Amino acid sequence: MSPNPSSTDASLDPAAEIEQLRARLAEAEAVLDAIRSGRIDALLVSGQRGEQVFTLKHAEHDYRLLVEEMGEGALTLTANGLIYFANRRLAAMLGVAPEQLLGSALADHIAAADRPRYLAWLHSPSPRPQQRLEMDLIDARGMALPCHLSFTELPVAEKQGAFCVVATDLSARKQAEEALRVSEQRLKTIVENLPIGVWFLDAAGKIVYGNATAQRIWNGARFVGPDRFGDYKAWAPHMDRPLNAEEWSATRAIRHGETRLNEELEIECFDGTRKTILNSAVPIRDGNGRIAGAVVLNQDITERKAAEDRIERLAFYDSLTGLPNRRLLLDRLGQIQATIKRHGGHGALLFIDLDHFKDLNDSLGHDVGDLLLIQVAQRLRTCIRGSDTVARLGGDEFVVVLGELSNETAQAMTQARHIGLKVLQTLSQPYQLGTHVHHSTPSIGATLIDTPHSSVEELLKRADLAMYQSKNAGRNQLRFFDPQMQTALELRTHLEGELYDGLHQDQLQLYYQPQVDANGRIFGAEALLRWNHPQRGLLTPEAFIHLAETSGFILELGAWVLDAACAQLARWSTRHGAPAASIAINISARQFLDPGFVERVQAALQRHGVDPHRLTLELTESLLLQDMDDTIAKMSALRALGLRFALDDFGTGYSSLAYLKRLPLDQLKIDRSFVADVITDVNDAAIVRAILALAPKLGLSAIAEGVETEAQRRFLVEDGCRAFQGYLFGKPAPAKDIGL
Repeated sequence: MSPNPSSTDASLDPAAEIEQLRARLAEAEAVLDAIRSGRIDALLVSGQRGEQVFTLKHAEHDYRLLVEEMGEGALTLTANGLIYFANRRLAAMLGVAPEQLLGSALADHIAAADRPRYLAWLHSPSPRPQQRLEMDLIDARGMALPCHLSFTELPVAEKQGAFCVVATDLSARKQAEEALRVSEQRLKTIVENLPIGVWFLDAAGKIVYGNATAQRIWNGARFVGPDRFGDYKAWAPHMDRPLNAEEWSATRAIRHGETRLNEELEIECFDGTRKTILNSAVPIRDGNGRIAGAVVLNQDITERKAAEDRIERLAFYDSLTGLPNRRLLLDRLGQIQATIKRHGGHGALLFIDLDHFKDLNDSLGHDVGDLLLIQVAQRLRTCIRGSDTVARLGGDEFVVVLGELSNETAQAMTQARHIGLKVLQTLSQPYQLGTHVHHSTPSIGATLIDTPHSSVEELLKRADLAMYQSKNAGRNQLRFFDPQMQTALELRTHLEGELYDGLHQDQLQLYYQPQVDANGRIFGAEALLRWNHPQRGLLTPEAFIHLAETSGFILELGAWVLDAACAQLARWSTRHGAPAASIAINISARQFLDPGFVERVQAALQRHGVDPHRLTLELTESLLLQDMDDTIAKMSALRALGLRFALDDFGTGYSSLAYLKRLPLDQLKIDRSFVADVITDVNDAAIVRAILALAPKLGLSAIAEGVETEAQRRFLVEDGCRAFQGYLFGKPAPAKDIGL
């Protein structure tokens, strides 16, 4: 049975169709050959005629069904290339009726450019190999029709040759290829002419393509091959080192599938120059979703950044001096206030006006005046810290904003005053203005920034008013806005100077308060500092010690006390028959934390040749708890020299048995606040008893200070106290007056 035409054309490829065609043609040719040779009559005579006719018709039917219903054009040629059969598909492809093709030469239907190849095959010796050639056929309109022509030689009895040809229309494929080519060309044209640099990377991160803009951005043609973006230098904002390979967005796009858009980078180009770019990276995935590479986009924003910087400078900086202008100053003041609100502390504002600036402009001209303003700005920059701001309001008015000042008001004022005086001195030096040497002085008004509730305009007004106070005081002055604060600062500054003079003019003196045992015998004394002020008389430490600590003068003052106490021990040691007395001195936190404290104590002992066991250093709880490890190290070093340690004012702070156990102490001093009411207050009595019971358990002695009555002494003795200090046994007095 013949195959079903509906299932043949669509399912067989051209090679299979040719093979089937050859089989049918061979069968048909055999019958035709029998007819031509006369053997058909012999078959009919022998009684087989009906069967052969049926076979012939059957073969011809199957052949025509197969060939006519093919999806490809099909034709058969004679040995000299004439068409003696063409199917309907071929006729449709060429736009003619099938019968018009019969008897014509196939060469006439092939484009002139392709015809020689066909004729070369046709005239080649038999047997000819099967050939598949891409050629253009010419249709009825004279238009070229791209085709694949498959030529197959068919054997015949006379061996003269015949050919089967299958033509496949390539028009649709060619159109698709052309559309793809046009699309690719269009895309390439777009990419090549984009004002943005475009890079394509493979899955290994290697650069496989870079457009012309990319080359221009990087100032070089080295853009394909083994190079990877991770090998190039780039810095993200505020980075002081180049990005490493993993930090590049291109690397992360390939390794982790991340998309990064518009990252601002500063790059080092191939020629060493630097530019600012916006960098984007997007992963490329294949049909299975795997990352096959990345596309990287670079946009050169160097000029835009420069323009933005110029715009910012015009908006926020003074064009003459380059200093921040009023707008930026107000912003900085707002930041300082926000910081104070969150974290406390102080800031300060210095309002600076140049004295007699108008006279300079009127006499020498504005050009010379501008030279002075420029030099003033340069000098102001040298006076401030990194956290401070100096700005020009306009004309000859400048403002300095100080941040990160002390939490303590008095100390913050001192810091602001120190910087203000530095500005005053720096701006008062002569100026070289062209050929002119000019002398100028400033008037400075200052105010503290101590509350976030004051507006920036109010702060400027306060500083401005203070500046006018300085002008009224004769110019070339520094004044604080608040009259009371100004007065306090002046007194503080004056007292600081007097204390310095007092130290170097022998106005300081050590008084000693006796320390006695249970039998009333003096075994030592506590050294207490006194200042014989020329006008104010004898001053106790309460009047000046805090000033010394906040100003840093305590280090020099403490060194003097240590030296004077050692000198007194040396004098006592030369007395024949006198008991070996000891001296206790108070050590401030600033002294103890000084890195050279241990060496300073050792030097004083050696200088006066005294026994270290006779010197006791009294420390407070707050000092000991600041840095426990450092404290223990210093105490151990001094203890190794032979010194003793007493814990002063025990019980008034955050007393802890844990640190008492760790610290190398020798003595606890019971604070006078507990001793004062030990007879009348059961709580104070209980605390004193607890301390007296605790001390020996920790291997420590105890001494009660502030003992003023016999009743207090008896109470303490009854509860085990064996050492005392207070007015009952003697007030602080010079060494010669205490009975040692």
